[in-house]
Amino acid sequence: MGVLKRFEQRLEGLVNGTFAKVFKSEVQPVEIAGALQRECDNNATIWNRDRTVVPNDFIVELSAPDHERLSPYSGQLGDELAGMVREYAKQQRYTFMGTIKVHLEKAEDLDTGLYRVRSRTLAASASQSPQAQPGQSERQGGWPGSGGPSGPTVGGSSGVPNGAPPMPSGAPKMPSTPPPVAGAGPLPSSQTRRWVEINGQRHQVTSAALVMGRSTEADVRINDPGVSRRHCEIRPGNPSTVQDLGSTNGIVVDGKRSTHATLRDGSRILVGNTTIIYRQAEG
Repeated sequence: MGVLKRFEQRLEGLVNGTFAKVFKSEVQPVEIAGALQRECDNNATIWNRDRTVVPNDFIVELSAPDHERLSPYSGQLGDELAGMVREYAKQQRYTFMGTIKVHLEKAEDLDTGLYRVRSRTLAASASQSPQAQPGQSERQGGWPGSGGPSGPTVGGSSGVPNGAPPMPSGAPKMPSTPPPVAGAGPLPSSQTRRWVEINGQRHQVTSAALVMGRSTEADVRINDPGVSRRHCEIRPGNPSTVQDLGSTNGIVVDGKRSTHATLRDGSRILVGNTTIIYRQAEG
């Protein structure tokens, strides 16, 4: 059973249905849980071969109506969300620099059903302040989400946000290469770096296959109504390739509709209304 499913079942069974009212909100707690998972994936930073650090301090910004519905349960919900992040990190072999905290805040600029997630990496002694720096995502409510009013977005941001504390003495230096996404493994033996750029966000291709789609279970989630839940995947190699996964709208690679295509540095893959740019470089 997946982490999100177990999280949802725990919420439903808490305190004689305490959360029954919460589940009537436009923003569902399980959606927030999925967004926190993606925030970890998109901000994961490899310190060394055995340690990948992810944020531990999260702010979930909600519209005024959604915040009003959820805030009476913010303590219990925050604890459950923090527990879910801890469980997901264990599954992905991520580590933290400090205590995991999840805060709910009201944002007057958000409409009902929209939310933003911000995060940062805080050492234990610095985790009191909830003022996170934005690596942030904004998306429409519903399961799975559809594009917000500004069009399709991809949640999260790459790298360690500004304001992260200095590393402990003796810690390895942060690498200059892009951070990994869910399912990432060691770099290929060729030392060729491969990544994709989507709406200004960079996602490293280091696993055997990088699945992209609208589902929260995809390695890279693309919040575009024209994208299928599991739309396509990129397989790194010499050469790397992209494969359509039986999507509704298909893929267009460098201007040509295809189900399977070879990629080169700068190749453009169109899925729905979103363009994915494939990049690779030696070293």
